[in-house]
Amino acid sequence: MPIDNLGRLHLTAAQKTSVSSALTTIEAILLTVTQNLSSEERQRYGSVNETNKLLVNKVRDYYQTQPTLASTDIDWVEYEADFQDRAFADTNEQRLLTILRMLTDFKIVHDFDNYQAALTDYGYTQYKAGTKTPGFTEKASDMKQLFPNVTGANGSTAKKENSAPGAASEPEI
Repeated sequence: MPIDNLGRLHLTAAQKTSVSSALTTIEAILLTVTQNLSSEERQRYGSVNETNKLLVNKVRDYYQTQPTLASTDIDWVEYEADFQDRAFADTNEQRLLTILRMLTDFKIVHDFDNYQAALTDYGYTQYKAGTKTPGFTEKASDMKQLFPNVTGANGSTAKKENSAPGAASEPEI
């Protein structure tokens, strides 16, 4: 028996509004402080790898524990502000990645449910078209174009042009 209705839980209209509103608030806040880097700038400035982050942390540790050893050429208030903003961004980036994963999983189960129901409806449409019920022959013909594999009269399968890779073949009834 196939798995049906994986996405049994649904967001209410109020929940959808709340999520959208929260994201709008986040976007509005971040637009005031972020830069829109080009791909080249992202490549050039994004070169602080994990080893270099250890250097940043070590310099900060020395400044905090032995400030007499710190360079006077550094604006340490700005250094600490950059450090705190980076830590904040990193923590919240991880949270957003988790939220993105949750939304993707949420979408996947609902996509799956819709697709399974659509296949059931197509099978019903084919059945009704076979009984010559008015309207179903046209509906079956219209829907058939969405399936990449068409079985011919001799039983051979021909691949339809312009079909999406990985698309399901027409279900057998």
